[in-house]
Amino acid sequence: MLSMKRLLSLFVVSLFLGGCASYDYPGEVNIGDTMIEASGESLDGDVVVMPKDFAGKQTLLLFGYVQDSQFDIDRWLIGLDMTETQVAVYEIPTIAGMLPRMFKTFIDGGMRKGIPKPLWKGVVTVYADGDKVQRYTGNQRPNNARVMLLDEDGKVLYFYADGFSVDALNAVKALVKS
Repeated sequence: MLSMKRLLSLFVVSLFLGGCASYDYPGEVNIGDTMIEASGESLDGDVVVMPKDFAGKQTLLLFGYVQDSQFDIDRWLIGLDMTETQVAVYEIPTIAGMLPRMFKTFIDGGMRKGIPKPLWKGVVTVYADGDKVQRYTGNQRPNNARVMLLDEDGKVLYFYADGFSVDALNAVKALVKS
C-alpha cells in the first residue's frame, strides 16, 4: 500500500508532467508560405536553423512528436528509398516543454544508441522551439508524423499530417525535382 506522502508525490508529478505538453494545436501551415524559423541540434552536434540551413535544395522534413511517430517516419524513409525519390531528408524529433529539455542529454543519447552514426547528421532534435513547431504543424494526433516538403527558398510545397500513405508518398515524389 502506498503511503500518503508517496501518493501525494505521484499526484504532484503527474500534474507537472500533464501540464508540460498540450496536444490540441490544429496547425497553421499554408502551402506557398515560408516555413517558420526554428532551430535544433543534429545528433552529431551541429546547430541547424530551419529553413535557412536548407536553402538551395528541396528538403523533406519528417516531424515526430512522440516515440510512436517513429513508425510513420520509418515507413516514409523506406518508401522514399524504394521509389528512389532523390531529396534531402531530415528527421525532426520535436519535443515541447521544459522537462524534456532538462533530460536532453539522456533523450539524445538514447536516439544515438538506436541510429547508426552516419545518419546522425540527418536527425535534428528540436527542444527550445518545440512548442513553436508543434503549434505551426499541429499536433492533435501526435502519433502521426508530419511531412513537409520545402522548396529551395524554404517555402512549403507540400504538407501532410496524417502519418504515412502511398498516395502522400506519390504526391511528394511528383513534386520533387529530378
